[in-house]
Amino acid sequence: MHDGWNRMTPVVAENNPFHQMSLNETVHPPLPEVVDAVLRTARTAHRTLDALGGGLCQALAAHLGVEPGHVFAGPGSGALLQQLFSTLTGPDTDTVHAWPSWEAYPMMAANAGSTTVRVPLTGYDHDLKAMADAVTDRTRMVLLCTPNNPTGTALDHDRILRFLDRLPAHVTVVIDEAYRDFADPAAIADGIALHRADERVCVVRTFSKSYGLLSLRVGYLVAHEPVLAPLRTILPFYRVSAVAQEAAVAALGAHERVLRQCAETAEERDRLHRTLLDQGWEAPASQGNFLWLPMTSGVERFTQFCADHGVVVCGKPGEGIRVTVAEPEANQAFAELAGKYREAFV
Repeated sequence: MHDGWNRMTPVVAENNPFHQMSLNETVHPPLPEVVDAVLRTARTAHRTLDALGGGLCQALAAHLGVEPGHVFAGPGSGALLQQLFSTLTGPDTDTVHAWPSWEAYPMMAANAGSTTVRVPLTGYDHDLKAMADAVTDRTRMVLLCTPNNPTGTALDHDRILRFLDRLPAHVTVVIDEAYRDFADPAAIADGIALHRADERVCVVRTFSKSYGLLSLRVGYLVAHEPVLAPLRTILPFYRVSAVAQEAAVAALGAHERVLRQCAETAEERDRLHRTLLDQGWEAPASQGNFLWLPMTSGVERFTQFCADHGVVVCGKPGEGIRVTVAEPEANQAFAELAGKYREAFV
């Protein structure tokens, strides 16, 4: 297993309640109009329909207030990031990103034959000064994950602007905003605004998290033509299904309701965070739909302890535990287990 995917899979005891808190899924199912769009489009699955996703890109451009030619849809943000690695990097190039961050980045770089330069977080946040210092003539891409998975910290607008000022023209800055809808708008930079002002900025977003379309696989890039041009040549082979396109358009139409659901998740996240702090855990405040418990040791034992009681969390040996905010009863179950574990083992 690639060292970028550093997580353990616990064995869940039989006959226990099961709470899935290791995957960053939303607890909110797709809205009724999204389901209607899926069913309606499925009836014409034998037709080509909008093969290259022009309608979805037009809807996204109108929603975001950008030029349609700056929007590029793909089968999930992960697939789009892999395409960026393949077109922007390669052998004898580097990609700079913070660590720990999304565990797939090193694998994507390896798939493209590129090397990653992992810059340790300062506390739980990106060390932008150190990341800028790590950029060399070999660097082709810098990744900023905000909110950062797994720590949940976010980068604000001014910090990214200062960071951009330090970077050379040949570097593309990819802002991964998979979890931005769960964040306080005042605490996080708007990647789209940064894109408008700087041709080096590319923004990646997804419908998998806040919109609840995880298994349909649809995401999008907002970037300038130099970044998008090589992607267009392979678009016919990395298309978004017609069902996913229509679901995404319907979800965009319900954006305000989706944001209200995200706010509910954020309230539950903050409640769980306060409980963990009261128990004595160290846990950074999060802007995502998950919380991070840093642990240099004991990760395997804590993860299995939770699994023995029917709660599955994401354990990263030597680093910590990431727990996704789930249904209130799941969050309560995890909080009780965290308290019992701390009393017994910490």
